[in-house]
Amino acid sequence: MSDSRHAPAPAPGAEAAPGAASQPPAGASLRHVRAKGEPRFPDGPKADPAGSHFERRIRSFQPRRSRVTAGQADALQRLWSRWGLDIDGQRVVDLAELFGNAGPVVLEIGFGMGEATAAMAAADPATNILAVDVHTPGQGNLLGLAERMELSNIRVGNGDAIILLREMLAPGSLAGLRVYFPDPWPKKRHHKRRLIQPEFLTLAATRLAPGAVLHCATDWEPYAEQMLEVLTAHPDFENTVPGGGFAPRPEHRPLTRFEGQGLDKGHVVNDLLFRRVPHKELPPTG
Repeated sequence: MSDSRHAPAPAPGAEAAPGAASQPPAGASLRHVRAKGEPRFPDGPKADPAGSHFERRIRSFQPRRSRVTAGQADALQRLWSRWGLDIDGQRVVDLAELFGNAGPVVLEIGFGMGEATAAMAAADPATNILAVDVHTPGQGNLLGLAERMELSNIRVGNGDAIILLREMLAPGSLAGLRVYFPDPWPKKRHHKRRLIQPEFLTLAATRLAPGAVLHCATDWEPYAEQMLEVLTAHPDFENTVPGGGFAPRPEHRPLTRFEGQGLDKGHVVNDLLFRRVPHKELPPTG
């Protein structure tokens, strides 16, 4: 291994040999500084996969910039080309090709660090999970978990789930949709940013197969009440709970560390399970 970092500096006035690398000043950091426009992970997820191809709208998420560990960075570099999907909105994804099988696909929007996603994938290997988030450390963590647990039924999506649903998924292609602990946007002026709105449900319904279940969970009670209201009123969904209301947490949804901390603080977690009703037949014309 070269030890050029510790080579003595040339005497004052002496010229460096042709082609020799310049030495950093004493005490300077040797960490690589990315040039403007240089990707953070050259073989990993893109910073803004959809770019300016689509209109800017009010978004339900905020990109979180937190530290990526060495292990997460390694997983992003090595595994993204195999198990990652940049949501660029430029093509319709063949889900059977993406997963390498024709099994049912469940879309999960917002997976945090991915522990619950990996647990569900391990418990149900016949179901494919397309997990979407914009949190780079979480993307790397889930890829690492999938590799260590030998899970072939996980793919990680990077970008805006609305663009994925609207531009890249075929009608009726999803066997389920999971939205666990989305940002509650608690301030009244920010309620328009909440994901579970009538417009989102209308879009999601077009991509869900008849009978597919939309499963939401939140520990923010005012948001849970809004979810219940808009889902109950939407014509494309019906509550799986007889008589309506919230559902008990199903066994397939693991208790996450975040959720456990909330329960210890007295938070109430509500689950909602609504089924996509059969598609309405258009009346004959002419």
